[in-house]
Amino acid sequence: MCTNDFICFYDWADCRLIRRIDVNVKNLYWADSGDLVTVASDTSFYILKYNRDVVSSHLDGGGSVGEEGVEDAFELLHEINERIRTGLWVGDCFIYNNSSSRLNYCVGGEVTTLFHLDRPMYLLGYLANQSRVYLIDKQFNVVGYTLLLSLIEYKTLVLRGDFDRANDILPSIPKEQYDSVAHFLESRGMLEEALEIATDSNYRFDLAVQLGRVDDAKAIALEVQSESKWKQLGELAISTGKLEMAEECLLHALDLSGLLLLYSSIGDAEGITKLASMAKEQGKNNVAFLCLFMLGKLEECLQLLIESNRIPEAALMARSYLPSKVPEIVALWKKDLQKVNSKAAESLADPDEYPNLFEDWQIALNVEATVAPKRGIYPPAEEYMIHSERPNESLVEAFKNMHVQEEEDVHEEDIHDEELTNENDTVQEVLLMQKIVA
Repeated sequence: MCTNDFICFYDWADCRLIRRIDVNVKNLYWADSGDLVTVASDTSFYILKYNRDVVSSHLDGGGSVGEEGVEDAFELLHEINERIRTGLWVGDCFIYNNSSSRLNYCVGGEVTTLFHLDRPMYLLGYLANQSRVYLIDKQFNVVGYTLLLSLIEYKTLVLRGDFDRANDILPSIPKEQYDSVAHFLESRGMLEEALEIATDSNYRFDLAVQLGRVDDAKAIALEVQSESKWKQLGELAISTGKLEMAEECLLHALDLSGLLLLYSSIGDAEGITKLASMAKEQGKNNVAFLCLFMLGKLEECLQLLIESNRIPEAALMARSYLPSKVPEIVALWKKDLQKVNSKAAESLADPDEYPNLFEDWQIALNVEATVAPKRGIYPPAEEYMIHSERPNESLVEAFKNMHVQEEEDVHEEDIHDEELTNENDTVQEVLLMQKIVA
């Protein structure tokens, strides 16, 4: 019995209330087993399980029913946000067509679309010996669609946990349905089993990645040869610590940014050198510049900026790292800027002509000459802590501080020598006075 606001389930043999559920019910569909029921409302439907044994033990034990009935009489298994037009049960599989003209079936809460209907239709029934479900339209035209009974039985057995019988049924399911079976297993959290059954390479790759099975994913990637999959596999290899495989994957994917991250993280100078050449060939100047900069090849960095027509950036970099190259690049900058704005070109200052405009210019040149021989030397990673503890100051500041310290040391030595001289003079005067007194 139901109203607009609730539905009541009764045991008609004894005329006893079993359970009252507050929901606006439009239709009700019972499974043949009597253990499953679909309650359809205006906007969704609910699949409930009837706990027959719980109800019997409660009533036989003399438990009170009350206005709501037996509390645990029904268990909500699934709620699907679809409006049902018509529906029916086949075993533990609920078949229905919805208001969007789709013919679906639901097993274990997973909804699968069988067909998209071109007009409103109504379910007539399912013939198991033909594995077909039949529908009729308003003009009494009957249409049948295939729904494999073996597929329904397999999914039902999996839901019941009877995997041995499910595996016995699997060979009777056509191979083209295996991916559908795999998706069902994935939805149940059975990724290993889904990977064993799936046939589509892309889907199998995704499952292998989810499982962290790098070797299986690599075998599939070799078969598919997709840059996106190589990149995805490279990220997985890095996260699992398989750096050699990660390098191979990133090379296949031509993922230069990923390779830069990998090589710089492990301190592979040779790899960074190769990557710089590769990036130049592919026109990835940003990656090439970073590689050259990390290697200390500053002259090549400048040349790359000039070739990329980034002359202002080259001039600024030269001022910071290679001051001896500034006059040369300023000349190029003037020549290039002359084409656009001659007045602006003339305003550019050359340090050879105006050294007074460049603070600590001579010191910067001295620093460059001092540091240049050390740029190609790459200290081992184990010395990182030693270098990290150095003062956070520029080379120019360090150079200036070094000279100040040297001057202070010289000044202290002069004072010390003067004090010694004064002490000697005093001693000689005392000795002379002693002789006179004697």
